[in-house]
Amino acid sequence: MNRLDQLITTFDLGLRTVFATPHAGRPYPGTGPEAELSEAERAQAAALMRVNHVGEVCAQALYAGQALTAKNETVRAELEQAAREETDHLAWCETRINELGGRKSLLNPLWFGGAFGMGVVAGMLGDKWNLGFLAETERQVEAHLDGHLQKLPEADARSRAVVEQMKIDEAQHAQTAVDHGGAPLPPPVKWAMRFAANVMRQTASRI
Repeated sequence: MNRLDQLITTFDLGLRTVFATPHAGRPYPGTGPEAELSEAERAQAAALMRVNHVGEVCAQALYAGQALTAKNETVRAELEQAAREETDHLAWCETRINELGGRKSLLNPLWFGGAFGMGVVAGMLGDKWNLGFLAETERQVEAHLDGHLQKLPEADARSRAVVEQMKIDEAQHAQTAVDHGGAPLPPPVKWAMRFAANVMRQTASRI
């Protein structure tokens, strides 16, 4: 695929990620009866799943930007495979948000654009840093999901099942990136990533 085709494909991905309804390739983990949740618990779960949905919007954009500027075809293929699996997460989060009567973030176009720019920069730095950025991103997302498992209402088995499966997938993506030569990122970069992620979480939980 030449660069123009890649740009067109990326633009199409952005439109579909932000405005269309995604379709998962794997079964939805949140099966089983719906729990009896109070209005406060339902609102809390919906807000947490909205934050997770924003994370998946960012993942689509991040991997698209990284794949666009990746130097190695094997690295590009791994990024594209991770993006396909993240599409499942995107669809699952949207399904759960709808079940809870919540809404998606109004700032999704902004989230997509910012994450895409970060991905482009990561790819331009070279494949070892590109993969290292992927690995660190997935580690931080895994920790974030673990925190959400502690915050979700105990009775909300459907949301918990979705988050648990996402957490398993993120850990696998991080390990794959390391196995393909991802380099550890400098501590200041990790701190900056955590700061940006915290801003996103705080904002997406409300808007």
